[in-house]
Amino acid sequence: MHNFGLMISSGAPMDSGGPDLPNGYGDMVGQAQWAEEHGFECIWVGEGRLANNGVVPMSVIAAYTKRIKIGSGILPYRTRNPALLAVTAKTLDDLAPGRIRLGLGGWWEPLATRVGLPNNKPLKAMREIITVVRQLLDGQEVSYEGEFVNLDRVKFDGKSDDFGKSYPVEIHIGAVRMGMCALSGEIADGALLDFLVPPSYNDEALAAIRKGAEKSGRSLDNFQVPQLIAVSVNNDDRQQAIDDCKEFLTQYIAQQPHITEFCGADEDLVARIKSIMGWPATKAQIREAMKLVSNDLTQDVAACGTATEALDRISAWVDHGCTEPVLTPLGADAFGTLDQIASAANLGNVRD
Repeated sequence: MHNFGLMISSGAPMDSGGPDLPNGYGDMVGQAQWAEEHGFECIWVGEGRLANNGVVPMSVIAAYTKRIKIGSGILPYRTRNPALLAVTAKTLDDLAPGRIRLGLGGWWEPLATRVGLPNNKPLKAMREIITVVRQLLDGQEVSYEGEFVNLDRVKFDGKSDDFGKSYPVEIHIGAVRMGMCALSGEIADGALLDFLVPPSYNDEALAAIRKGAEKSGRSLDNFQVPQLIAVSVNNDDRQQAIDDCKEFLTQYIAQQPHITEFCGADEDLVARIKSIMGWPATKAQIREAMKLVSNDLTQDVAACGTATEALDRISAWVDHGCTEPVLTPLGADAFGTLDQIASAANLGNVRD
């Protein structure tokens, strides 16, 4: 069966069995512990818009789990100085040795521009940032002069860092367009591919990753291709599960150009959806616009419907190169979706 990952939802269900922590943190931990018990590979935590900081839940989850990897999916790559990014990853590795994945990517627009960090020259910026972060995690003293990164004799200075201690943190790029996929293959440990794209998208993305690897002369034998997959399952009401994903897809078509570009929606549909929705869109606008989106388009880019339908669709992304389907549960009963998929996939408990 597939090597699953899980994108943690801040709207986690209240019956997920986590510790007594406020504001949904206990429920996030409950989801992570459930995933660990069911043999999942990695927990991913997002940092989108200004809804939440990703490092805090990563830290809490790290403290309450034992084996499962924990990844940022993603941290916006220009919102923190690269030295701070690196020391954040180092500190997380201190808490969960060998279990941290540092996922970096672009921030949401128009928010990035509104806070003075437009996504200009993203390939150059990402290359500079990853180059420096990796050197710091390798225990080096770093001097670097670039367009986006400038460091002068910077190194970690914790108690254990006097002798160049290194930290085994994987670096993943949240890649959508082919240039970033190629950069992932060239310099990263993995490419975290986005959701709401058809499986055929992966063929182009994997070709770009291979091109990047060839440029640097490296092997892709250990390269990881986790991929976010929007999922909703309801064996009693499959249309409700489809509508959960359709609502999500509609919002992204209106507000995220990279999803608009790759999801398969035609120009007329995109224009009609955008004519209904503003920024930020209201719930009523999204519900009205989603009437324009077909079940076929939704099920082409999301794993939804019955558990069997969802698993079959997940397999399609794996067949096209995804190494870790990262379930991103949608709808009012996220844990119900996870439970039904676990049952259909025969994912038993994995104990110490």
